[in-house]
Amino acid sequence: MDQAETLAGTAGAAPAHVLRSWVEQAMAGRRTTAGGHRPSAADENAHLEEHGFDEYARWYLGIDDEMGEETKGRYKLPHGDFERVHRCGVLSAEVRAGQQKYADIENAAAHLHGLLDGRRAGNR
Repeated sequence: MDQAETLAGTAGAAPAHVLRSWVEQAMAGRRTTAGGHRPSAADENAHLEEHGFDEYARWYLGIDDEMGEETKGRYKLPHGDFERVHRCGVLSAEVRAGQQKYADIENAAAHLHGLLDGRRAGNR
């Protein structure tokens, strides 16, 4: 099985209802450059040490089933910084999923993108 098949079957490390809840709780970040909110490797390691892999997985939209369960490489397409869901991360995940033909992940990211934009419009 190639990576596209593996990821395509496992979209949503953080399910849409969880992401919607985060958006509703005002965790959406401001518009920034795509890399502006990506945690450093040191931040990822600190988060893992404090919270474990279940919490770590919530910040990624895809899972690579071919990678070990407790490895950072298993989790793909981040959408936040362990504190906030960021629009730039969601947009990046949506584009990357589309480029790599992960339709279910692309659709989940597009849905989250719509939730974020709807929330933004309501705050104006």
